[in-house]
Amino acid sequence: MTDRITLTGVRARGRHGVLPEERVLGQEFVVDLVLHLDLGRAAATDDLAATVSYAAVAETVHELVTGEPHDLVEALAGSIGTRLLEDHLLLESVDVTVHKPSAPIAVAFGDVAVTVTSRRDVEVVIALGANLDEPLATLASAVDRLTRTRGLRVTGRSAVVETDPVGGPEQPAYLNAVVLGRTRLSARALLHRLHRIEADHGRTREVRWGARTLDLDLIAYGEARSDDPRLTLPHPRAHERGFVLVPWAEVDPDAELTLPGGDRRLVRELADERRADGIRPGPAWPLGPRHRLRGDQVASC
Repeated sequence: MTDRITLTGVRARGRHGVLPEERVLGQEFVVDLVLHLDLGRAAATDDLAATVSYAAVAETVHELVTGEPHDLVEALAGSIGTRLLEDHLLLESVDVTVHKPSAPIAVAFGDVAVTVTSRRDVEVVIALGANLDEPLATLASAVDRLTRTRGLRVTGRSAVVETDPVGGPEQPAYLNAVVLGRTRLSARALLHRLHRIEADHGRTREVRWGARTLDLDLIAYGEARSDDPRLTLPHPRAHERGFVLVPWAEVDPDAELTLPGGDRRLVRELADERRADGIRPGPAWPLGPRHRLRGDQVASC
């Protein structure tokens, strides 16, 4: 990632340190930040939603510096980075430098600064579906592309299920599956890569719920919640889709899903309620040159 936003010199008084007087009297801290994210869309569209508000970032930094004290500035820097990644789904990593210019040191010095880089490592759930051309080969090719996506590590894959179409025009039955992974990409960056894989497999979007060569949906991105219509998390209809729930429960029996109202339920319980929705065992995965199977796991080669 080459794009970044730099914010320097955020000043606030805090009570961080190991000495009693530091906790009582406090001192000034100065924070510099480098936010790493993809700014291509913001640069091309002038859309505020395609970037991160540095004013909001500065307010968060001020809140954390003036808030609960830490013994170490390293811990303060880490807490700032973690909070910013939680609050801003566009961010991929954050470099946080905390300066402590009035540190209690017995000799003359200019500054003390600690830099901590916080990176994402988020569990993700991706649903796959296809019902045109050769859907099984398409799904296998999509999994192969996912295993080779930089910043994404595939950790599991369900068996294939065959499902009846839901809504839309008359069309063939679908083959569906679910892939689990961990990513250091932002949610928006990962979604962009999923769309690129779809496009490379001939996906078009002329007819809603119409037949398609490949459909890749980002179902869950860690515990993130977003109401952005361009990236709603968790997927707003996942709890209603047996073709997502049944293979997801198979590959991760302990998984939970946050429902639109905020309640959390076990995916396997939701799957049991949807098993009658025209869901049948599908064909076995083909063995490809770029991945091999261990039970339901996929390993990059």
